[in-house]
Amino acid sequence: MTAGTAGTAGSAGTAPRDALIALRSEVTKAVVGNDAAVTGLILALLCRGHVLIEGVPGVAKTLLVRTLAAALDLETNRIQFTPDLMPGDVTGSIVYDTHSAEFSFREGPVFTNLLLADEINRTPPKTQSALLEAMEERQVSVDGSPRRLPDEFAVVATQNPVEYEGTYPLPEAQLDRFLLKLVVPLPAREEEIGILTRHAQGFDPRDLGAAGVAPVAGAADLRAARAAVRQVTVGPEVIGYAVDVCRATRAAPGVRLGVSPRGATGLLAVARAWAWLSGREYVTPDDVKTLAKPALRHRVGLRPEAELEGATADGVLDRVLASVPVPR
Repeated sequence: MTAGTAGTAGSAGTAPRDALIALRSEVTKAVVGNDAAVTGLILALLCRGHVLIEGVPGVAKTLLVRTLAAALDLETNRIQFTPDLMPGDVTGSIVYDTHSAEFSFREGPVFTNLLLADEINRTPPKTQSALLEAMEERQVSVDGSPRRLPDEFAVVATQNPVEYEGTYPLPEAQLDRFLLKLVVPLPAREEEIGILTRHAQGFDPRDLGAAGVAPVAGAADLRAARAAVRQVTVGPEVIGYAVDVCRATRAAPGVRLGVSPRGATGLLAVARAWAWLSGREYVTPDDVKTLAKPALRHRVGLRPEAELEGATADGVLDRVLASVPVPR
């Protein structure tokens, strides 16, 4: 995914679009390659959605999110998910204040703008579920009292797809809360040479300030961008195409769970944001096609026998996109 520069969209949307394009450029000061993942994160922020990032160890998943947070003028917290992490370690808990002799609520790290949930599949389902209400309702209920999260709130979670010892697969209900699932591949040879060259020149991934990463966009830019995205036109034929693609996953061979209506809504929302970021005032079927995999791959559940035969969610989506007629 690579959005183009501003095109036919009105001038009102140019300033926030320029800020978000600058945000993408700022991330490249610390992260080589991964352009699709950077764009996916920006699209999720435009849609107020959450992102699951999957990749083998050492492909800069955490660095990518840390750099994005550094380039955004937003508060960020990081949680390293471990098997002994408790729900209160995420949401906060009621504590007794010996000075006032009263109980009070101490906020957990979820009370932030951008929450990095690192290796989310390393914590038990009880703790994973502590994020469900936060992700869907944007609030945390403790001791029967709901507490609102900040207006700008997003969860970016990472997981390792190859190491299963001591992990707890995310249930479908939680996967469905993520707007996008981004897969970070191993870098190409030239990109890996670029990574090593930066390190040879003294780049320290723990010191993003020294790499020149600075805030270039903030909450006001995101709010203005979202208002502009809402003005993007979506024709009935594009809506029908998105629905047909999602419905086709439910009847695809080897699939036990297809895309839900929530998934169809998410696909259309992210296609709309992609069209705006590309400088257009309308959504095309190609926008839907481009975003289908990141928006739907985690919502397609395969039958065990299909997995044993080597089937993948991306493969199912490839066949679905090839079979569903594209409106012209």
